[in-house]
Amino acid sequence: MIDVGWLLISASLVFLMQAGFLCLESGRIRSKNSINVAAKNISDFILSSAIFNLVGFGLMFGLSQGGLFGTSNFLFGDGASSTSIAFFFFQMMFCGTAATLVSGAVAERMTFTGYLAITVVLSALIYPIVGHWAWNGIYSENNTSGWLESLGFIDFAGSTVVHSVGGWVALIAVLLIGPRLRRFDKGIYLPQGSNLPLAGLGVLLIWLGWIGFNGGSTLALNDDVPGILLNTFVAAVWGGIASSAFVLVRKGFIDVSQILNGVIAGLVGITAGCHVVSVSGAIIIGIVSGMLTVVGSGFMERWKLDDALDVVPAHLFAGIWGTAAVALFGDLEVIGTGLSRLEQLGVQLIGIGSVGLYSCLIAYVSLKCIGLFVSLRVSVEDEEKGLNVSEHQATTELIDLLNSMQYQEDEADFSRRVPEEPFTEVGQIAKQYNQVIDRVNQEISERDQALFWFKESEMRKSAILNSSMDCIITIDAYGNIMEYNPAAERTFGMLKRQVRGKSFIELFVPPKDREEISNSLDTGFSSSKGWVLNRRNHFQLQRGRDQSFPVEIAITKALNDDGGFQEFTLHIRDVTRHVKLQQRLRFLAYSDPLTNLYNRTYMNEQLERSLRNGTGEPVALLFLDLDKFKIINDTLGHKAGDELLCEVAVRLNNAVALSDVISRWGGDEFLIMMTEDVTEDRVSSLAMAILESMREPVTLTDKPVNVATSIGMAISTPDITAEKLIQQADMAMYWAKQNGRDNAKFYEPHMAEKVSGQFQFEQEIKEALDSHQMFLVYQPQVDSSSDRIFGLEALIRWQHPEKGLVSPAEFIPVAEESTLINKIGEFVIDSVLRRLSKWQQDKVDVVPVAVNISGRHLISEGFPQFIERSLRHYKVDGRWLKIEITEGVFIHDVHESIEIMSALKTLGVEISVDDFGTGYSSLHYLKMLPLDILKIDQSFVLESGDGAEGDKICEAIIQLAQNLDLQVIAEGVETELQAKVLNDLGCNLHQGFYYFRPESEETVGERLRQQSKRLA
Repeated sequence: MIDVGWLLISASLVFLMQAGFLCLESGRIRSKNSINVAAKNISDFILSSAIFNLVGFGLMFGLSQGGLFGTSNFLFGDGASSTSIAFFFFQMMFCGTAATLVSGAVAERMTFTGYLAITVVLSALIYPIVGHWAWNGIYSENNTSGWLESLGFIDFAGSTVVHSVGGWVALIAVLLIGPRLRRFDKGIYLPQGSNLPLAGLGVLLIWLGWIGFNGGSTLALNDDVPGILLNTFVAAVWGGIASSAFVLVRKGFIDVSQILNGVIAGLVGITAGCHVVSVSGAIIIGIVSGMLTVVGSGFMERWKLDDALDVVPAHLFAGIWGTAAVALFGDLEVIGTGLSRLEQLGVQLIGIGSVGLYSCLIAYVSLKCIGLFVSLRVSVEDEEKGLNVSEHQATTELIDLLNSMQYQEDEADFSRRVPEEPFTEVGQIAKQYNQVIDRVNQEISERDQALFWFKESEMRKSAILNSSMDCIITIDAYGNIMEYNPAAERTFGMLKRQVRGKSFIELFVPPKDREEISNSLDTGFSSSKGWVLNRRNHFQLQRGRDQSFPVEIAITKALNDDGGFQEFTLHIRDVTRHVKLQQRLRFLAYSDPLTNLYNRTYMNEQLERSLRNGTGEPVALLFLDLDKFKIINDTLGHKAGDELLCEVAVRLNNAVALSDVISRWGGDEFLIMMTEDVTEDRVSSLAMAILESMREPVTLTDKPVNVATSIGMAISTPDITAEKLIQQADMAMYWAKQNGRDNAKFYEPHMAEKVSGQFQFEQEIKEALDSHQMFLVYQPQVDSSSDRIFGLEALIRWQHPEKGLVSPAEFIPVAEESTLINKIGEFVIDSVLRRLSKWQQDKVDVVPVAVNISGRHLISEGFPQFIERSLRHYKVDGRWLKIEITEGVFIHDVHESIEIMSALKTLGVEISVDDFGTGYSSLHYLKMLPLDILKIDQSFVLESGDGAEGDKICEAIIQLAQNLDLQVIAEGVETELQAKVLNDLGCNLHQGFYYFRPESEETVGERLRQQSKRLA
């Protein structure tokens, strides 16, 4: 029993490696795919274990048929001895390890269904067959052996049988599926994991589990175990050291991911011969394995083979080396095959080659066949969105927040109306400014006319001089003052008698300009420099010695009767007030009144001027958008929002250079223009500095609030327009938001292509609605206590003429970003009521039908009236219609939601909350809202039956619903165990594949007819 106990302990340690692989893979990939990776790890272990129990053990350890496969011990378990059961349990963990390896290589782009199919192929057709070849004889109840085993092939714990097999299948999968999106695009760097500490923990757990992997392969607790474990740990240590040192020499830094790969490679390499090599041999095997994984990773990247976790270098390459190293470093006496070292090496290479050839052939053919029926790779849109959402509908608070903010942006984009609409503050200032300018031009025109009359009539000269509000000064050809009117006396502070006969230039022209004006006078004010005849000359004159003021000077020339020159008349207007008014109006027109930054109008003008300056120097634009501004406005009030915008303005001013231009583009958007020393590094550095500054908490209403920002960056190219550059920066900002917020992205051409593709997809959705490509299916809802269908849920489907059946997960999010979601909702409601009316006419006992309605549609104008008209048109009672909404609908519009939902209740329509528990609901909202039903989200139902967290969450929701007198329906019920747990918890209303899949109108109608007959 000691040996049995040791084998069970070893099997448990190998099982612990599954947790290690889960941590390693979850930490090494991007967070948007972490849930998918965890689901794959658990699922492949479950599936591989089931297959190994049914057929795998028999194929691997049954009585051998020609040394190729086993023919007994299928469906292992009944009547087996404790020793056999312990052996089976240990080998089942090995099968799970081989299956798990593939998920790391194809992570982040392979469909869940496709991956499970690969697991079936590996567990049923590959691993047990090659295991039979090498290990059949180790099963104590066998008197047969596999053909490789008979040749003397040695693979103690599976460097080839387990790890190389997983590596070969992973390599074929990587080849067929292709790299992750933009993995090898120039300038694109995919981050090596979202949580390297978690990955490090995973490697430590794997390392610990390897004690059982190698130590348990003795199948007995004997004197060989300590030496095996020592070799195992020595190889792992030196594998990590070698990979780290190799990377340090080549790149000049320590790559954490390569440390992890080196340790695993060392473990894989020593596994084949840990029982027959010396400690020095184990060190050499570990060092070579560590270096192999670094070199192999480089070759994989050069060949554009995207192995997300370096499974192929760490497991396949190291496994091949370790298997060959048995012959190179193993003690031939301990090996005991009777072969020479060269002969042993030949046998080892035969084993490596045959296992590799068989694994690749079966994997390639199987994947090609599977690909005919099952999509092996997710769509581009789903890969961008992340497999957590696309594969498992596992939304996060972050995604919900993004959808809410996008909705608010689509509904009220004040930034685009600021320069165009007359009702905004900037528009009103622009309108008033135009009116003032028109008035000023009118006055100037009238005064010019008066001056013209003055020249025509010398008789009125004196009267005009004395009454004019402008300064009228007459000078001779030398610049001496001849006439000087009262307005001039008031303006210059000197009487006519004080200045008559003196030089106008010496008295009133600033010293720095006197030479230029004297030269202009010498030419009769006809040169291009200085003052010019019959033109408004804007200039600075002085009163006293040092007081300058702005003027507008118009010069006319008077001739005597014979055409000889007489004098020049200077019409001088003090425009101090006008300039100040212009400056004030310019400030108002070009600045944001809240933050005192430049506004949209000024930024547009400056950007256009900079792009047209003719120097060819690039211009950079940073487009900033606050990530939580709408939430702050809604929760803390607009005053707090204004305080935040002012604080943002201060931080931006502190971050930028003096030459940079900052503007508030509108709402919570800001633009920064860079025109000096524009490089990608400088732009990126400024963006990083702004992000760092914005991460500091802001105190609003005595509370610290964290508000990050997303930044889009664009650098001008020759001939680009200002509008296009702004659009590029805006697209890059949107991309930054889509990629996790609180980061900065440079504009790239594919961003525009995606925007264009989304617009095209919207047009296809609109066309689908107009051309009747969309239709409904119905999923029955069952009362498990009576096995009766008590309701239906209507689900929309799209049969595209070219793409085939398009999933709602693809087109509903796009529709929700536009008004198309309202049209889809109206189509569904109209179709449901028409079907209910038809069933009533056919004497079918109808049941209530639930319809999913988006938040935008619910709070749209006239929604209750539309429901009322539709019910009346089809003559259907409101109790046969249920409206399903998600929790996020009423969080920010709770009062409006209450009003609309109350109106629906008066029509007899019931309201249910779909996907309850995944949003932001609170008891306060649930008590306020006129609800009837809570639907437990399928993610919680999926976890029920585990006896832990899943059951407790479902129980809490059920008790909450009962305390609030609400019905509770569990959706996503897929197994008998889930149904039983929910019934035990007091929830008898179920919906899911365990009972019915979504069905056509005709099928559901027939079910209702049969139910009526059964219950009659």
